[in-house]
Amino acid sequence: MLKFSTVLAIIVFLVISISAQQNLTTPQASQEASVSQRIGLTDIVITYHRPAVNKREVWGALVPYEQVWRAGANENTTISFSTDVTVENNKVAAGTYGLHMIPTKDSWTIIFSKDNAAWGSFFYNQANDVVRFTVNPVNNEFQEWLSYSFDGLSANSTTLSLKWEKLSIPIKIDVDVNATVIANMQKELTGIPGFFWQGWNQIALYALTNNYNLDKAQSWVDRSIGINKNLTNMMTKSLILESMGKSEDAEKTKKEAFALPGIDETQVNALGYQLMGIGKTEEALEIFEKNTVDHPDSWNVWDSLAEGLLTKGDKVKAKQYYEKALGIAPENQKDRIKGILTNIK
Repeated sequence: MLKFSTVLAIIVFLVISISAQQNLTTPQASQEASVSQRIGLTDIVITYHRPAVNKREVWGALVPYEQVWRAGANENTTISFSTDVTVENNKVAAGTYGLHMIPTKDSWTIIFSKDNAAWGSFFYNQANDVVRFTVNPVNNEFQEWLSYSFDGLSANSTTLSLKWEKLSIPIKIDVDVNATVIANMQKELTGIPGFFWQGWNQIALYALTNNYNLDKAQSWVDRSIGINKNLTNMMTKSLILESMGKSEDAEKTKKEAFALPGIDETQVNALGYQLMGIGKTEEALEIFEKNTVDHPDSWNVWDSLAEGLLTKGDKVKAKQYYEKALGIAPENQKDRIKGILTNIK
């Protein structure tokens, strides 16, 4: 007879062997997937598992009505936001949430839970809800594998859609892009960029371009000027004052800007492109025209004025000034200008 200790050793060996076999990785029937979208500076990420219809009745059967469902398969479906957002008119803080749904024949309840690491909805606890809201499902073309997608994309919003079988569940997500961009810039300005004038001018210019808190924009550009007073940030201040309805102060600041010592053709040209970049084409043309008066023998100033006119849509004058630039441009610029002239119809 085998000794008890020998039998015990055999049993332990078998248990360990079986456990090891169970822990080997095999493909899941509902495979893991993720999809992401950036709105402004906000990243939205969905991580989920994709079950198949597999000739089964889904709604009201495989996925029962009036019961909490994990909105996928296997572990929690999760949704994460890198900044605060608004979901179906509900404020949601940055973070990662377990995503659950309660299907019905009509409207669906969508749930964001602070518990994002559970196995499906089996351990769902309503006390952990961060937000609940309802949406209406819409009919969709048949889809064998469950999927999420970002539809109806705009500069500050998107619609997250769950699509499976013949239904789509749309969830509208809005982002306050200006607030998130400004907040990110302010954070960056607590680092090395905060020691230099360019960053403070950039945040002021962004606020101006998006009509976002002009009082703060003025304080930011004043900080830029305090570090290094120059044509660029003085013109930014002039534009902010103009937008605030302070025309006399704006004009005074503009004259002061152009009276600064050491202003050259390149600085003026760069200012013109800065204005074009924020959509102030008329103001940019005024700057480019001034540069042609001050530096009539420079091919570059005529080239820039032509580009500004082409941006405005004045092809006749743009062609005229490109030809003028071509006549005095160096050889390494002639082919580029000729190419532009060829494309002006």
